[in-house]
Amino acid sequence: MKMIPLGKTGLQVSQMGLGTWAIGGGPAWNGDLDTQVCIDTIREACRCGINLIDTAPGYNFGNSEVIVGKALKTLPREKIVVETKCGIVWEREGSLFNKVGDRQLYKNLSPESIREEIEASLARLNISHIDIYMTHWQSVPPFFTPVAETMAVLNELKKKGKIKAIGAANVDIHHVESYLQYGDLDIVQAKYSLLDRGVEHDLLPLCARHGIVLQVYSPLEQGLLTGTITPDYVPVGAQANKVWFQKENMPRVIDMLARWKPLCDKYQCSVPALALAWILAQGENISILSGATSPQQVRENVAAAALRISDADLRLMREMAQALDR
Repeated sequence: MKMIPLGKTGLQVSQMGLGTWAIGGGPAWNGDLDTQVCIDTIREACRCGINLIDTAPGYNFGNSEVIVGKALKTLPREKIVVETKCGIVWEREGSLFNKVGDRQLYKNLSPESIREEIEASLARLNISHIDIYMTHWQSVPPFFTPVAETMAVLNELKKKGKIKAIGAANVDIHHVESYLQYGDLDIVQAKYSLLDRGVEHDLLPLCARHGIVLQVYSPLEQGLLTGTITPDYVPVGAQANKVWFQKENMPRVIDMLARWKPLCDKYQCSVPALALAWILAQGENISILSGATSPQQVRENVAAAALRISDADLRLMREMAQALDR
């Protein structure tokens, strides 16, 4: 597994990380999963060379962090880069965010909230420090907190040794520029897939200029680019309101994947491996978060890191995806 520098920290992170939103289960994923299978999945990721495990309090109200914490007890902590987040809360006030099941989530990046959140995350994960602490969603009115105040408390936590690196998720270039005014920003998390290429316009180049890792989430469009979804599939949970899962779009994506068969044969790989390899080919500072809920899925995803797709085939895949936008 290729390793890439994590900003200015001196740490190295695997080109592919394990995302644990689905492992957290809950209403967003149509129920909880078997805990032991989840732990085995995390252990398999590490065995396959993945050293970055991503989680968040907002993934089923802390359950993902609890499961990651259980897995960490069985792994060499010093070899694992643990990434969790702050800014999405459910037990205090904030700006309205999503409702999951019957519980409301809020956005809150105030210093007071962050100080409470990190202690709760450290307890759930059962660790002494967090390697990457990331703002999950950015602050908005009516509970708006300036980036300067958020960064002040993050820098404070870094100085105390509770975190090693600062990250920001779901940002635009103006957010990134603001963070950089007040300290080091080592990693940015954003949605990027063959079907959703918006980061290419400005965020990806900005990160490359500043030596910031662009960490990609949903590279398989919440399962749509796995090649396992059929035209009669009914989207569930978090998939239901996504553009590419709508009835007028999903069949067209499925048809595109069927036309990838010659490429899969050529590279002797699966559909998801091809989709992940395409992302990895788009820049040296890119790390993918691959969601997996079984050891087998981990092994399939990791295969993408070894693929080397020709420039001509990369262009072909882009053109096929661009045709869906029309």
